[in-house]
Amino acid sequence: MTMTGNVTVTRIASHRGGTLEFGDSTWAGFNATAAMAVEEVEFDLHPTADGRIIVHHDATLDRTTDTHGAIAEMMADDVRAAIVDHAGAGFCHPLFAEELCAIFADSPVTFRCEIKPDHKGLPYPGFVPKAVAALEQGGKLSTTTFSSFLLDTLADLADATDRPALWLVSPSILSQVGTRGVIEIARLRGIAEISVNIDTASAKLKEMAEDAGLAFGCWAAHARPQIEKALDLGVKVFTTDRPTLALAIRRARQETRA
Repeated sequence: MTMTGNVTVTRIASHRGGTLEFGDSTWAGFNATAAMAVEEVEFDLHPTADGRIIVHHDATLDRTTDTHGAIAEMMADDVRAAIVDHAGAGFCHPLFAEELCAIFADSPVTFRCEIKPDHKGLPYPGFVPKAVAALEQGGKLSTTTFSSFLLDTLADLADATDRPALWLVSPSILSQVGTRGVIEIARLRGIAEISVNIDTASAKLKEMAEDAGLAFGCWAAHARPQIEKALDLGVKVFTTDRPTLALAIRRARQETRA
């Protein structure tokens, strides 16, 4: 959370540049987010076969573009030629990591970078240090928080950088190991922050995490009731595909309190 005066404000992260408003990881969405009053922009990175780094959610281009194939098995020029399938998104080719850094060069919005697995669900060998180096070269590493669903990737991040990294806890993991299990794993792994799906979040879960010294956030707060739930809980930060809606709801609450 962010302190504004004496008030603690739940941070808003524009998920993939505001997918439901601007398309999935589009130039339009990232440019719009850079000018918003959100605190963070969330994005995902994947390597190409020739060593470039692409900003894209999925490990393949199949779902969101007019092209098929696993990004890590394709040359950068071929990935770049894909068109993101979203009406009104403007220049819709996938971005390189350095282009994303350039968009936010003069923006106060900080980075929330998820390191994704490959199309088989496995970590990309040796990718974490390259992603860290790309963000450092782009001048954005010092304001980046990393995230991953994979514990091994979080360990790789701890070896590669002293920047904070949070564990994205899936509903299945939370269900299988329970809240105490998640907290114990985080403690043993030296993880300082967890984030859960908004639909699995609760005041009790937040309390238990914070009592254990963990920062607590949520992801996938896209609908109005979900956004309001995240704000009611007072989580540290939540990701949303509808950043302008989230900002409007938060602003209205602040004006009501004033």
